[in-house]
Formats: sequence, structure tokens, C-alpha cells
Amino acid sequence: MTHSPWSIDAAIAVLEPLRAEPGPVLIALQAISGEFGYVPSEAVALIANTFNVSRADVHGVLTFYHDLRTTPALANEIKICVAEACQAVGSRDLEKVLKATYADQVCDAFCFGNCALGPAVMVNGKLIGRATPAMVAEEIK
Repeated sequence: MTHSPWSIDAAIAVLEPLRAEPGPVLIALQAISGEFGYVPSEAVALIANTFNVSRADVHGVLTFYHDLRTTPALANEIKICVAEACQAVGSRDLEKVLKATYADQVCDAFCFGNCALGPAVMVNGKLIGRATPAMVAEEIK
């Protein structure tokens, strides 16, 4: 998915149709994230002003949902499930190997609902069950 470069005018255009929505802060954050690929800090104040809520309220919602990001996405995003079922079948060992290879592109996640096929890894939005370093490398190609 391609995202637009950040601009206040484009953000205002994204937010305008949401004025009539109930509970608009999360919806607005999702819309900004969908348009730009992340939620720039300037968007927090814009959303707060648009929907007459505090910046603290917007920031609280933004930081509560880990799928909302405040920086542009990396070239590859590798999420490793570290919930108990995946840990039991080696996700922490897999994490060490992947972090050695892909460093800042690897992050922890909690449960993709794929417990029977652990360790589970999500690479750029694609779920991989019984993941191995080779499977992750193949998906990144």
C-alpha cells in the first residue's frame, strides 16, 4: 500500500468527513494512519482541535493501540509473537536470530491467533506459521 506524504491540507481533507462520526478520535487516528502510513505529531494537535478534545486524549488513544505508529514504517516490519504459546515453541530463540539479522525491523507482538502454528511471525502484514529464519528471509525477498 502506498501512502501520501504528510501535509496539513491532506490531513484536513481526511478528517473533514469524520466530523459527524461518534467517538471520532480513534477513527481519525486510523484515517490519518491509513493516508500517511503513520500519525505525525502535528496530527495530534490537528485531531484535538478538529474534534474539540485535549491533545492528551488524542495522545492516550494513539499510544494505547500498538498498530498506530508515530514514525514512518520501516522497509520491512517483522512482528514476532511472544505470547506464551509461541514462546513454548521457540519464539524467543527465533527472535534472537532475526534481531541479529534484521535489527531494528523486528518487534514483539502478542498473539496473532495462530497459536497452533507457533512460532508465529508477521512480515509486512503476512502471517507465517511455524516460522523459521529461512521462511522470514524468503518473505522479505
